[in-house]
Amino acid sequence: MAMTVGGSKGGPSSDINVTPLIDVLLVLIIIFMVITPLKPHGLHTLVPQPNKHKSKNTPTNTATIVVSVLDGNQLKINQTSVTWNTLGSQLEGIYRTRAEKVMFVTANNDIPFAAVARAIDIAKGVDPTIKVGMLTPKMMSGH
Repeated sequence: MAMTVGGSKGGPSSDINVTPLIDVLLVLIIIFMVITPLKPHGLHTLVPQPNKHKSKNTPTNTATIVVSVLDGNQLKINQTSVTWNTLGSQLEGIYRTRAEKVMFVTANNDIPFAAVARAIDIAKGVDPTIKVGMLTPKMMSGH
C-alpha cells in the first residue's frame, strides 16, 4: 500500500480531507428533516364561493347559520343577538336536529382574531363535527 507523505520535493501535503465535513453535513440534514414538520397544523375552515348566477333579490337560505362577531363584545346568530355565555346553548339547540352542520363566522377587520377564535372554539365545544367557514366583509357585500 502506497502513501504520500509530501509533495515531489518531500514537503507537507496540502490535500484537504473532506470526509468529516460530509459526515457532519449528513447528520445536519437528518436532524433538520426530523425537526421540520411534514404538515402545518391550523384551523380547518371552509370559504364559501360567490354564486355568479344568483340575483340580488334571491332570499337568503334560512338553513345557513352565520355567527357575527361585532364591536363591543356583541354576537349575533343570523341577526339574533346572543351573549358569549348563551352562544354555546343556542348553537346546541340549532344543531341538535340538523344533519348539515355548517357554520359561518364573520367579523369586521378591526375585530381581534381572538374573539373570532373564541366563537369557533365555543362551536367546536358544542359539536366537534361542525364545519366552520369564514366570511369576510367583502364577501358579505357581494363585490
